[in-house]
Amino acid sequence: MTTGTSLWATSAIKQLSDSADKPLHRHSAGGLPFEVKVLGDSLWVTSSFDGRNHMAFRAAYSPDGFNKIEVDNNETNAISINLVSAIGDYKVSINWPQQEQPILHFTTSLNLACNSFIPFWPRDIIAYGKNEPAGEIHIAQTGTRSGLLYSSFKEPAAGCFLYLQNLTALSAYNMDTETSAGGIVGGQWPEMGLSLPPTKDKPLQKGKTYVVSDVFVAFSKQSPTDQFEIAKGFLEALANLYLLLPRPETAYQDYLGVLPKALYDLQTNKGCWSHRSGHPYLNAYLCDYQTPPEIMVQLAVLLPLQDYMRWSGETCTIAQEISDGLSAFYDEQLGTVMRWLPAEEHRLDKSEEQKTPKVMDAWYLHHPLLNLARMAQAGDDLAKQLLLKSVDYAIKVAQHFNYCWPVFYQMDTLEVLKAETKPGEGGEKDVAGLYAHVMLQVWEITKEQKYFKEAEKAAQSLPQHGFNVFYQANNTMFSAKAMILLYKETKKELYRDLSYLFLANIFKNVALWECTYGFGKNFPTFFELFPLNDAPYTAVYEEQEAYAGVHEFLNYAQGVELLPAVNLLIAEFARYAVHRMIYYYPPMLPQEMLAKEAKTGELDPKLWVALEDIHDGWEQSGGVGQEVYGAGLAFGIVPRQYIRIPGHDFMVFVDYPVLNQKISGKSLHFDIKGDERLTCSLRIIKQGKKQLPTIKIKAGNTADQKHLNDIKQLKEGIEYKLHGNQQVSISWE
Repeated sequence: MTTGTSLWATSAIKQLSDSADKPLHRHSAGGLPFEVKVLGDSLWVTSSFDGRNHMAFRAAYSPDGFNKIEVDNNETNAISINLVSAIGDYKVSINWPQQEQPILHFTTSLNLACNSFIPFWPRDIIAYGKNEPAGEIHIAQTGTRSGLLYSSFKEPAAGCFLYLQNLTALSAYNMDTETSAGGIVGGQWPEMGLSLPPTKDKPLQKGKTYVVSDVFVAFSKQSPTDQFEIAKGFLEALANLYLLLPRPETAYQDYLGVLPKALYDLQTNKGCWSHRSGHPYLNAYLCDYQTPPEIMVQLAVLLPLQDYMRWSGETCTIAQEISDGLSAFYDEQLGTVMRWLPAEEHRLDKSEEQKTPKVMDAWYLHHPLLNLARMAQAGDDLAKQLLLKSVDYAIKVAQHFNYCWPVFYQMDTLEVLKAETKPGEGGEKDVAGLYAHVMLQVWEITKEQKYFKEAEKAAQSLPQHGFNVFYQANNTMFSAKAMILLYKETKKELYRDLSYLFLANIFKNVALWECTYGFGKNFPTFFELFPLNDAPYTAVYEEQEAYAGVHEFLNYAQGVELLPAVNLLIAEFARYAVHRMIYYYPPMLPQEMLAKEAKTGELDPKLWVALEDIHDGWEQSGGVGQEVYGAGLAFGIVPRQYIRIPGHDFMVFVDYPVLNQKISGKSLHFDIKGDERLTCSLRIIKQGKKQLPTIKIKAGNTADQKHLNDIKQLKEGIEYKLHGNQQVSISWE
């Protein structure tokens, strides 16, 4: 809501409110009027939902105003403006890319008159009106996530808008000034948007042209009234802008070649293992011998290993070794599996809140149960036994806390040790979704209705938390899946809305831009997902599990009518995850960008064990540690993106999620998910020395079928580009 304004905003609001000058340009798009005008020190693009409450977007700023203005408005849906000022020459290109939708795009470049420091830059959005309209910012950039801001008028409820700054375009500014694009889009109503990062030690260069803004804005005449309208409006607007946003190309990554290296290093490197209580256990981090074994670590590797073994038909000896040690995590007295190996709990050093015997981090009770259930559903009897022996304790805890979990509690007494993540922000809100997921899995296994009822009770507790239900990315994605299953079974709209709520929280925590400054030039960042709301880095384990969760969500969502935005965004996340996550492996990165020391354990840059952390381009990565429990990365990706053809020396790779695979004789049929407006890659990959057989592809999309002869011949096979959301058949002779 309105909290006051800066001096610059106060001045701008007065100028905008009092101006009777004829605008440089007028335009209408999607039923909204737009005006372009110069007032004092700024070039503005203004619009209004109702003629009384307005939004102004500052497209150019010069402290002393502009000496010369040239306008080229010969195009129907675009205008170009050149402005000369003491600080340099501006070029502003403004366009309305879709006449039927109220979407604004402008790009501003500045060629400087001298080497210049920028100690301050005013934000570029002002909301104003005759009666000082109140409003709310629902989402704003945190850290190096997307440069977005989702905001609405509240009094009066005139409408809302999603602002997305293409931070990729600011790369030259960040590079030359050694500044970060993190946290530069935000503010307080009514003064919001981008404020360029202050330059301190390195100036912008004379005569060089810098993009200082590249903005996309989608408008709606409806102000959201609750968290579900916020979620759906955000998803729809984000998908609309995503189609317009410049996106980097993806490249095929050889996970088939990486997987044997990762398996060998995991099996043979002693830093990955400790021997405790008569069994070998995986360490959480490379060479972390002090911390007792954790059940989450064992399951985070074992489950994708089992996925890979079912897919490949191979046997990995370490899978049985990990499995043999699981029973020791069960505590007979409490009646549940424990986070830490009970026989080793006395070794906990209390250096962190959770490193204390019998202290439970709320999500940590349920996540191992979720993975045990996934394994049980695939036929693992030991996993089923441990799950069913532990589920009553999970229910006891849920009911005790009335489905609203704190952060830390004592397992034997259920005493709350830490109630909130931050003062006033509540506990781990997405644990209710994670718990519902576990209950639904147990219901599917046992067919006992009491577990389904528990899932519903947990789901029905979620609306009290409002929009911000994200605590941890992988758990939030699995929560979205649980809500879709509840919707399929009950047809209660609340559950589909909750699924959208969880997904919106996922997509506000991604980075829709490519960091190309500093170390960022060594690895792709577009569409990376952050593990926590305020995490300063991305993390392999949470990303890999969220990626797996996308595939499970889509499988459960078959037959459910989803927002088109959901189909588009989750498929694109999966495609970029496959392109990007291979760079968590340190051999893929130059050694100079790796931290010299790890917070936990050691760092071996030659080892195919993933780093936990990838940072902003100005920071070294891997400082948290080399994450053994992220070793499931390649084992999780290969079975989901590669389709084996038994008895033949080729595989099929698709970088979108695929469902309903069926091999019949000499043909393969499957569904490609995603959106028909975007494309994915399909590869036929040779295995061995034989030539590929004659391949024929039949696409459900008639436009694709016409262009299937337009193929890319590769050394290892052939590649096609196909649109999403269609059925595909491949036959061979």
